[in-house]
Amino acid sequence: MSDRFELFLTCPKGLEGLLIEEAVGLGLEEAREHTSAVRGMADMETAYRLCLWSRLANRVLLVLKRFPMKDAEDLYHGVLDVDWQDHMLADGTLAVEFSGHGSGIDNTHFGALKVKDAIVDKLRTPTGERPSIDKLNPDLRIHLRLDRGEAILSLDLSGHSLHQRGYRLQQGAAPLKENLAAAILIRAGWPRIAAEGGALADPMCGVGTFLVEAGMIAADMAPNLRRQQWGFTAWLGHVPALWKKLHEEASARAAAGLAKPPLWIRGYEADPRLIQPGRNNVERAGLSEWIKIYQGEVATFEPRPDQNQKGLVICNPPYGERLGDEASLLYLYQNLGERLRQACLNWEAAVFTGAPDLGKRMGIRSHKQYSFWNGALPCKLLLIKVLPDQFVTGERRTPEQRQAEREQAEYEQAPEVPQERQYNKNGNPIKPAPAPAPVVEQARLSEGGQMFANRLQKNLKLLSKWAKREGVDCYRVYDADMPEYSMAIDLYHDWVHVQEYVAPKSIDPEKASARLFDALAAIPQALNIDKSRVVIKRRERQSGTKQYERQSAQGKFTEVNEGGVKLLVNLTDYLDTGLFLDHRPMRLRIQKEAAGKRFLNLFCYTATASVHAAKGGARSTTSVDLSKTYLDWARRNLSLNGFSDKNRLEQGDVMAWLEASRDEYDLIFIDPPTFSNSKRMEGVFDVQRDHVQLLDLAMARLAPGGVLYFSNNFRKFQLEDNLGERYAVEEITAKTIDPDFARNGKIHRAWKIMAR
Repeated sequence: MSDRFELFLTCPKGLEGLLIEEAVGLGLEEAREHTSAVRGMADMETAYRLCLWSRLANRVLLVLKRFPMKDAEDLYHGVLDVDWQDHMLADGTLAVEFSGHGSGIDNTHFGALKVKDAIVDKLRTPTGERPSIDKLNPDLRIHLRLDRGEAILSLDLSGHSLHQRGYRLQQGAAPLKENLAAAILIRAGWPRIAAEGGALADPMCGVGTFLVEAGMIAADMAPNLRRQQWGFTAWLGHVPALWKKLHEEASARAAAGLAKPPLWIRGYEADPRLIQPGRNNVERAGLSEWIKIYQGEVATFEPRPDQNQKGLVICNPPYGERLGDEASLLYLYQNLGERLRQACLNWEAAVFTGAPDLGKRMGIRSHKQYSFWNGALPCKLLLIKVLPDQFVTGERRTPEQRQAEREQAEYEQAPEVPQERQYNKNGNPIKPAPAPAPVVEQARLSEGGQMFANRLQKNLKLLSKWAKREGVDCYRVYDADMPEYSMAIDLYHDWVHVQEYVAPKSIDPEKASARLFDALAAIPQALNIDKSRVVIKRRERQSGTKQYERQSAQGKFTEVNEGGVKLLVNLTDYLDTGLFLDHRPMRLRIQKEAAGKRFLNLFCYTATASVHAAKGGARSTTSVDLSKTYLDWARRNLSLNGFSDKNRLEQGDVMAWLEASRDEYDLIFIDPPTFSNSKRMEGVFDVQRDHVQLLDLAMARLAPGGVLYFSNNFRKFQLEDNLGERYAVEEITAKTIDPDFARNGKIHRAWKIMAR
């Protein structure tokens, strides 16, 4: 066997440049970059060293043979020609991986099968003994790559991928692979900072991947030192004495590194469920003396061990895939920017993000950006020097002003001079006056964002007096007033509920996204609401009962007030909140007219109209809906206001329920969905098609002199003309629109219907 080998080092896309630098430093010669790989020449010692020390590679492949290939027969005979008896025993185990296509092989499974057949046939003994397949832990893992008619046959020295260091047995929802985390640290300059004795902090550390990789770099620990199983362990070409020598050298270097005074490496994580798994990972890596993990929010994160310590803040904020994440992510980035500016002056920062536009919302410029891939997701690494002249304040400053800011910052970070303790006349020490609370910066708004904020403040000023007079603390403050900011914004006491209307296809998605972030930045300032109390949802054209489908499972209810009643809303779990704000005038009308009457609420949803009827002195209320979830919610709404007796809740298909009912009611309210195809009902309900039958059934239950109110929000709805021949029908839409919906008079239509 040759003393020099061709090696292929595979890596995640985007790491090739860093990997070639690392590999050359570890002894690889004639190195060249390929897509997601580096190729070069090396002796066995260098191959082992790459396995042990590479922080960036996925696999180290030792090329056994290259050969031209036109078809499956060429593949079989090319593999058969290798002296496999030099590599494994006849009774060994084998796994084959095949990549690429062409030369008549477009199925990787078929290609792998041909490679396996050739190896097995070559090693089959006269007694029939032959290698068997073991895909999990084989003695030998063979890889064949087909590249433009050439087959590259390799032995995988790594075994399992080198990113699997062995310490991370517990992980969070979306962890970075260890070699990607190491690459980000290297790009961020951590090896230099660590050599200078700098600190490292991760304010969103998850289970600690950045922390452990940083600790291993700082302590000079080989990333795969603790790995037990290798791809070369059972390989007949393995040189145990050489491997032992290199492993002992790496162990000695790690021992020497860990004997040094540990650097200050700290992680902070808001989710308490991840704290112990993170600490367990740190312990398995042997870095418990170097790394500490604490529970804490980004907004309160304090990275400095002392005033003079400098270092690197590094983090991988969540990318956001759930309903409402846009708001929480924007505010997360804003909080991160605030903490960097307030607590990390003169530090360096590295933010790895799948949402680079959000990086611009931190209020601090990046001086470098690098592109990476996290799996299939394109990402950016933003490198930041936390200096005043990098802060985005929206003000033009002279060089003299910037110098003054730097001097002020240096003064503020200087060590405090101990003051002489003072005592009162009784001999007790006088406590020093508390330091003033830090001023929390408001996010700088763009020109468009400021215009949007001005509109919100104007609307709030006009509507808040009306709402207070009416005893209402939940109302709409904005409804696409400015076409470029297409959303509805509702106040629910001290919460803000934002519904983004999906932009038409003619609008550039990037512009739409930028405007959304502008609006989200403006909302807390304009409405004087804490960022954590803003919930955003995306409202698309609805089909069926999509608006009623569960979106989350937080189960958090908020109490609001309307016309003297208390109601429960859920701002997070469903697209709608449990309270249709536009029907407020109808609910208040029902409350005024309900005294002594038998009230029927069909398609009752959370029975808010029934609560108002009960508040108005209804003799009884009956609420019908198909959903048990909403009837349970209705029961809570009634109980919250002290109503339980004489208030029936009926689960069932409204049409079927009406056909079976023989009771009479003095006041009926119907607000049906546009469309419903629930599995718990027979057929499909369509409000345009079925409203005549619905109203006829309901009017049959209306007592003499009674009133039926009918409404719906289907924009194209047309009430059947012949209904006016049988009943007294009056459209009252204009009387059911409050000031907060005055801009959107088509939010719903409503009719008052009585017997002739």
